[in-house]
Amino acid sequence: MSPGRSLPSIRRPRFRSARTRITGWVLLLVLCALAVVSGLTWLLMIRSIDQRMRDSLRTEIAEFTALTESGVDPATGAPFANVADVLRVVITYNLARPNEKFLGYVDGQFRFQSREQAPIRLAEDTGFTAVAGSVTAPQEGSYESGAGEVLYLAVPVGLDGDPARGVVVAAYFADQERESAADTARLMVLGGALTALAAAGAAWLLAGRILAPVRNITATAQSITDTDLSGRIPEPPGPGDEISALTSTLNAMLDRVETGVAAQRRFLDDAGHELRTPITIVRGHLEVMNAADTEDVRQTVALVDDELERMNRIVSDLLLLARAEQPAFVRPHPVDVAELTAEIFDKARRLADRDWRLETSSPVTVELDAQRITQAVLALADNASHHTGPGDRIGLGTQFSGGELRFWVSDAGSGIDSADQAVIFDRFARGSSGSARSEGAGLGLAIVRAIAIAHGGRVTVGSVPGQGSTFTVTVPVEPVATGPDATGEYP
Repeated sequence: MSPGRSLPSIRRPRFRSARTRITGWVLLLVLCALAVVSGLTWLLMIRSIDQRMRDSLRTEIAEFTALTESGVDPATGAPFANVADVLRVVITYNLARPNEKFLGYVDGQFRFQSREQAPIRLAEDTGFTAVAGSVTAPQEGSYESGAGEVLYLAVPVGLDGDPARGVVVAAYFADQERESAADTARLMVLGGALTALAAAGAAWLLAGRILAPVRNITATAQSITDTDLSGRIPEPPGPGDEISALTSTLNAMLDRVETGVAAQRRFLDDAGHELRTPITIVRGHLEVMNAADTEDVRQTVALVDDELERMNRIVSDLLLLARAEQPAFVRPHPVDVAELTAEIFDKARRLADRDWRLETSSPVTVELDAQRITQAVLALADNASHHTGPGDRIGLGTQFSGGELRFWVSDAGSGIDSADQAVIFDRFARGSSGSARSEGAGLGLAIVRAIAIAHGGRVTVGSVPGQGSTFTVTVPVEPVATGPDATGEYP
């Protein structure tokens, strides 16, 4: 990827499409639920109405039977003269409800009907007359008329002394009676449609709020380039949920990516900055070298060899600093601090002819990386040896207190100016003239600081110009009972 080139953009319509799909699914579920509820309600109402009509027909016939059982006309108190009189009285004394009709037939011919209005005149329907007008036994059934379904109950009527055969019929126009259920169903459909629209609107708003963090992720991804990795996704307010976990995870990933890229850039910048000088020196001497002059060739080769050795040392230190930002840079294990201090002191006193002193040692076992700590303390000891003379005192010691373990190296050298103490641990920082950090590539103390930070600790310096310096590496540790002093190999 070329510098300055932004990452591929992510199209926002995908998220709007997701919002539309969520709203569509919610709307579909609401409509399905309303359809099921409305359908079941309508079926139950129809079933209830049909049952009520049948119960009403049976009740009416029971009333007819009770009225005529005595065989006496209730209006005159005299016995019925014929079947026609029975039908007339039965139909006259029973008032029909809306959509209900009473009819009387004698010998298969229509004779009487109730006065209640009806959608059609069943008396003129020859098909209905053929079905119900001449029954010889009680008959309950359904008939498709011009006004829709008709539920009826027909009962034969006879009278001693009269050979005529009568039939009394109680009928309901079922479709008209069921119209109330249809009205209710239509009202439910209308209410359901309004509810579905309201649910769709609410789903649209909620989907927008739910997908807002996803849009933030998109916007952040669009804002990140290979030259600017500082963008982070805003954390959603409120209690943590899956979106919050996703946001935190992505932000943590971006932190790691930014840290890795920064380390890579720093390595490239540092390498380019520091290697440019020795390369220029080597090239300059090779260009002016007189190949015929043996002494000039020898001196040039010696200078080139020295510069290449310095370049190798710089690259090694830079690689070490780059690895210092990786999790596996330190490998803690139980270490006997007193034993480790003695080993470091034994190695340090071989660096130069100085008055080396082991000032104190802490008899405690803690978890730390013995190799890295040894590397840091020896770097401090080497730094002290370069800024002291033969026979000068250099002290080394360790102390554990308050949950912290301190390693220090003190010397009686030239000391460090206060202005230099603020930057002495930065990469390629060199002290001013006469200061303790005036030579070298300027990476030794940066490596010491990287080792301290990798242990969760710090490195500090206390110095007075002309009176010496004390460098202290402090790491937080917890004592452990016992443990093998294992060491590991590093790549």
